[in-house]
Amino acid sequence: MTIRTWPKTERPREKLIERGAHILSDAELLAVLFGSGTRAGSAVELARGLLVEFRSLRELLNADRSRCLSQPGVGPARYCTLQAALELARRHYREMMSIGPTFVAPHATRQFLISQLRDRPYEVFCCLHLDSRNRLIAFEELFRGTIDGASVHPREVVRQTFLHNSSAVIFAHNHPSGVADPSEADVIITRRLKAALALLDVRVLDHVVVGDGRCVSFAEQGLL
Repeated sequence: MTIRTWPKTERPREKLIERGAHILSDAELLAVLFGSGTRAGSAVELARGLLVEFRSLRELLNADRSRCLSQPGVGPARYCTLQAALELARRHYREMMSIGPTFVAPHATRQFLISQLRDRPYEVFCCLHLDSRNRLIAFEELFRGTIDGASVHPREVVRQTFLHNSSAVIFAHNHPSGVADPSEADVIITRRLKAALALLDVRVLDHVVVGDGRCVSFAEQGLL
């Protein structure tokens, strides 16, 4: 049975228009993104099957591309739709933070960085460029590595800081292993970057390591 044959009060799109997106289930929201089902069933049934297979919405959205594309009913178009939705959510949050709370608030910083970095399958080194009032100017992914690490080049960090006219920065990177404890290499590169940026009178406020839902702050650990 296709969704078109359902009562209007049960159709995901109509429910969203009449009552808002917040009342839809995960499967119904996915069905709206998919737009249509398959010969085997409706878009809602397809979405429910994927949620069962991947066990959660988070696991589905962060699944390896090859695994996702191997699922019945999921081709390149639907895979791209899921990834685009995830990236839009990240960018929406990023945009809100640029006019929202300043990044001296540890909780705001942690929540922002978890939303941006927690589920990356590879290590990413990022820089939050801040103005003189500690408001976000830009969030940049400067270096991308493998699951084992990323090479960080101080010259490039200095160049980007100069281009953004940053007054202060916060560094961040994720550990795909989920363990947020900083390594000795993390400490060494942070001190090198701090020394280089001091020549430009740019303050390094923190370096945050993001694990699986947990962050470790260099500033709070006395590592800066």
